[in-house]
Amino acid sequence: MSKGGSKYADADGQFRRTETSFRNFISADPNAEFPAEKDRYVLYLGYGCPWAHRTNIVRSLKGLEDIIQLVIMDPSMGPEGWFFSGRFGTAEKDPLYGFTKAREFYFKADPDYSSRFTVPFVWDKVKATIVNNESSEIIRMFYTAFDSLIPKEMREETKGDAGLFPEKLRPEIEKMNDWVYNLINNGVYKTGFASSQEAYEEHIYPLFKSLDRVEEHLGQPGHSPYLFGEHITEADVRLYTTLIRFDVAYHTLFKCNLKMIRHDYPRVDKWLRKLYWGTEAFKETTKFDQIKLGYAGIGKGKIVPAGPSPDILPL
Repeated sequence: MSKGGSKYADADGQFRRTETSFRNFISADPNAEFPAEKDRYVLYLGYGCPWAHRTNIVRSLKGLEDIIQLVIMDPSMGPEGWFFSGRFGTAEKDPLYGFTKAREFYFKADPDYSSRFTVPFVWDKVKATIVNNESSEIIRMFYTAFDSLIPKEMREETKGDAGLFPEKLRPEIEKMNDWVYNLINNGVYKTGFASSQEAYEEHIYPLFKSLDRVEEHLGQPGHSPYLFGEHITEADVRLYTTLIRFDVAYHTLFKCNLKMIRHDYPRVDKWLRKLYWGTEAFKETTKFDQIKLGYAGIGKGKIVPAGPSPDILPL
C-alpha cells in the first residue's frame, strides 16, 4: 500500500503503469525462434481487462479461433493477481498444467521474475514459456504472422487498404494511438487509481478533453463510420476496449464522471454502438457482467453497480 492510500498509486498519489517484460514475437518464418504454427500457442486473458480485450477482438477478426487456443481466467483479480475460478463459465484451472494463478506461468517462464503478473499473455506450448505479454505487440503479431494458415481473403496482404493496419494509414494511426493511450486508455486508470485530489484533478480534465477530441475527429471528412473511414483499423480496436467500459465502469467506479458517452458524445456513441452491434468480434468478446464485476473488485467486498441500463444502447 502506498502512502497515498491506494495499492495502485505511488506515494505521491499518481498511478504509473509498469513496463511489460516478455517481448518476443511470433513470426511467419518457419525458422524463427517462435514460428507461427497451429495449436502451438495459447492466449490467456480475463474478460474484465481492456488490454486483454484487444487481443481477443483481433483473434476473432483474423479468424484465428481454431489456430490459437483461448483460455479465460476469472474477470477479477485476487490477492495474488489474476486467477482461475470457474465462475461465469471461465476455466476452473489451467488446462495445460493445472495452474490456478497467472503468477505460476510467469515463474515457470522465469523463476526469478519480479514484476507484475498481467494479462494478456501468449504461451508457447513447445518452449513452455511466455512469448509476449504486451497487448499492443500481440495484436500486431496476429495481423500477419498466421496469415499462411487462414483463408486468402482473411490475409492482410489481400485486404490492402481494408486491413487492420494498412500501410497508407500507419502514420495517422500511430499518431492517434499515442495520445489515445496516454490520455484515454491509461488516462482512466491515472484518474481512477489516483490517491490524492491533486493527482485525480491532474488527469480527469485531460481525459475528457481527449474524449472531446475523439468526438471532433469523428466529425471530420473521412473519419466515419470508423475512426479512419469505411474499414475497422487498429485505432478502432484500441479505443473501443476503453470506451465500451466507460459508462458501465469508469464513470462510476473510477470517478470519470464529468460526462457519459451515451449522453454527451453523440458521434462517439454512434461509433461505439456500430462496432458492438455490427461486428461479432466486438460484441461476442464484450462481457458487461464480468467487466462490472472485475472493476468493482467484488472479492474485496465492494458492490457491483447495477447500471447504466441498458449496458449499451440499441443500434
